[in-house]
Amino acid sequence: MPLDPKYIKKPSRLIAGDTLGIIAPSSPFDKLKFHSGISVLEEMGFTVFFPETIFEQKGYLAGSDAHRADIINSMFANPDIKGIICARGGYGALRILPMIDFNTVASHPKVFIGCSDVTVLLNAFYSKCGMVSLHGPMIESLAKASDQTKQSLRDVLLKEQALTVPCKDRIVIHSGVASGIMAGGNLTTLCHLVGTPFEPDFSGQILLLEDIGESPYRIDRLLMHMKLAGCFEQIRGIVLGSFKGCGEPDLVYQLFDDVFFNESFPILAGFDIGHDEPNLTIPFGINASFDTAAGNLFFDELPFVDR
Repeated sequence: MPLDPKYIKKPSRLIAGDTLGIIAPSSPFDKLKFHSGISVLEEMGFTVFFPETIFEQKGYLAGSDAHRADIINSMFANPDIKGIICARGGYGALRILPMIDFNTVASHPKVFIGCSDVTVLLNAFYSKCGMVSLHGPMIESLAKASDQTKQSLRDVLLKEQALTVPCKDRIVIHSGVASGIMAGGNLTTLCHLVGTPFEPDFSGQILLLEDIGESPYRIDRLLMHMKLAGCFEQIRGIVLGSFKGCGEPDLVYQLFDDVFFNESFPILAGFDIGHDEPNLTIPFGINASFDTAAGNLFFDELPFVDR
């Protein structure tokens, strides 16, 4: 069931000069892109902090599980850090979920930004702590991000107005109107949460779904797995971001039509959100709405509170 509004924890709004902490909860990252991405944040007016140990590597992971979890926990506990942004995705965030100090996160909610593999953290922070977070670009991708991606992130972080996200290529898969808490993220990553203690409850929510490099049959399997597990039974609607490298977009959209042919909730595709460019920033954990006839995604409240 949806969380009681009194348990929702909105982070404090950022202001120019605030310090953003950088974490690497998943895979190692390119150092040149890392420093270029930091420059983008500094141009926005933020100060950046990261521990030198962030560069540790353990195979395909950015250091041991305990190391990556400790950095996250320390960032939330540090009062000088006003927001947290991830270096990159890849794989590894799932491994550290049992090591996250959710009591500290709940006691010190902060602006938290990530996508891709970080989907597991965005959803866990909401389900375990009620914390609002941001699905958006990460440090490595900011290095080569489009102006639209950077402007979207800047606007969400610094502008005090409710967000409207345009649907550039309005593709109506199922028509209708929906309103609910925004959630979701990377389809593959969400599917791997099913059956774990961190499986999200999507009841009463609008799901953003996106992915990269998955063949159509794999997308079919992911959706069917989640459908058979009951993940979609009480959702309000689905909005689709980019499915880069997943075959012809029309075939992907047809898959969603086939899997959800007997469902009444609306499905709207064509949002610039996910692994492609641009990658627009949106909040998870607050109320949103959309009408497939209009095409835009409206957020009905602000994701942050004033200090």
